[in-house]
Amino acid sequence: MSPLTYILGWPLLAALVVLVIPRNYRFVIRSVALLATLASLLVAVKMFCQFDAAPAVDGYRFGQIIPWVASLGISYHVGVDGINVGLILMGAIVAFAAACVSREIKTFEKEFYLLLLVMTGGILGAFASLDLFCFYFFHELALVPTFIMIGVWGRGERKNYATFQITIYLSIGALLALVGLIALYLQMPAGSRTFDIVEITRYFNGHPMALASQQFIFPLLLFGFGILVSLWPFHTWAPLGYGSAPAATAMLHAGVLKKFGLYGLIRIALPLMPAGAQQWMHVLALLCLGNILYCGWVAMRQKDLNLLIGNSSVAHMGFCFLGLASLSLLGVTGCVVVMIAHGLLAALTFGLSGWLREQTGTLEIEKLGGLLRRMPFIGAVLIMAMMAGCGLPGFANFVGELAVMFGAWKSLSPFVVVAAWGALVVGAIYMLRAVRNVLHGPLDPVWAETRDATSLWRKLPFALLLVALLVFGFFPRLLTDKINPSAEIIVEAATATPVGKIAARPAQ
Repeated sequence: MSPLTYILGWPLLAALVVLVIPRNYRFVIRSVALLATLASLLVAVKMFCQFDAAPAVDGYRFGQIIPWVASLGISYHVGVDGINVGLILMGAIVAFAAACVSREIKTFEKEFYLLLLVMTGGILGAFASLDLFCFYFFHELALVPTFIMIGVWGRGERKNYATFQITIYLSIGALLALVGLIALYLQMPAGSRTFDIVEITRYFNGHPMALASQQFIFPLLLFGFGILVSLWPFHTWAPLGYGSAPAATAMLHAGVLKKFGLYGLIRIALPLMPAGAQQWMHVLALLCLGNILYCGWVAMRQKDLNLLIGNSSVAHMGFCFLGLASLSLLGVTGCVVVMIAHGLLAALTFGLSGWLREQTGTLEIEKLGGLLRRMPFIGAVLIMAMMAGCGLPGFANFVGELAVMFGAWKSLSPFVVVAAWGALVVGAIYMLRAVRNVLHGPLDPVWAETRDATSLWRKLPFALLLVALLVFGFFPRLLTDKINPSAEIIVEAATATPVGKIAARPAQ
């Protein structure tokens, strides 16, 4: 059996166990969630370490395929290559950290941990799936708990509005993506249609999709997946949604689930529809400036720490889109590294903001100050997280953003590149300002009784995420050596056929 089945299976199995445990057994419920996410993490680390030595079949390692609905070409098919092996490891790290910080939940704990485990299994399953049906199904399995968790355990006066907004936006995005995926499925010959991504890729490598079909399907996937990633101007759901969500939910969604759309574009849209990609990438390059610049400026004006982090998260997604828009090996590789680095960083910052809210009862920046005196560990980790958000060398974010910038330099217009470089300055301003206002200056006497994370278990999730950022920052080849071969195949497929050279071939 593939280790991927264990990685995604342990949280789902644990969810079934939690379902039958009486709700007053709080310690048991929490222990089951911690053990399940820890088991997934350990298997994911082992898989990541063994990746290079594992045999590859059709370019994927640790594969497993079980036919499900043969008449429709649906199967349980999982596997990893350089694109998703790091994402699965990152998702497993964030899931365990999210389970650790969920001690803040005091009401309906059984239901919360049940949804958290289902969300985790769905996230890991989406990134491991090589079947379009399971790919989409696992994403929806992870997405639905997000809406419930914000509505029930959310914070702030606008949590209900945030729940409705995130539900509407993400439902529209998921629907557009679903229409695009079904249209892609229908491009296959009637007698051999399948949802298997490997078979679909093999078919379109030998039989390029008609130009008209590419022009119809690619924008559906671009904007469907783009809404899920908070592509500007469809991004407004993200900062408010994350600001209202419990810390663990924000960690999993902003850190991991939001990368689903980017992964879908890399895995499906770019290699299968090169003409569509080449037509739309310049549009994407301009739209991503809205993420990078506009959301950065909005972050500068925020008075709530969670809203600042949320807008910063949306801004960082602009660098991922910029890497894709470059259609270069360096840019796509950098995009995947940024996805992994940002997943760890977003989880870390939202986890820290959750601790601050738990201790102070507020995240209004003007009301905070001097907290480094009372919280030396949390304060030090927050400073390092903000430095990582600025793209400081030594963190994985620096590696990814640098690769994206150099990839864009060779492929995109000077205006786009200069604007993106300027956004790095904007990011440094709001990150450093937040550090100054929250941690430094005089300590308000009202915060004199706040507590730092002192025990090992309370420090563990933050230390784990920070160490992962530093390890991939100091040793980036742990990621890039795995990503490059797979990214090269995708870039070659996306740039192989010039626009207008594909013969018009009607869909079969």
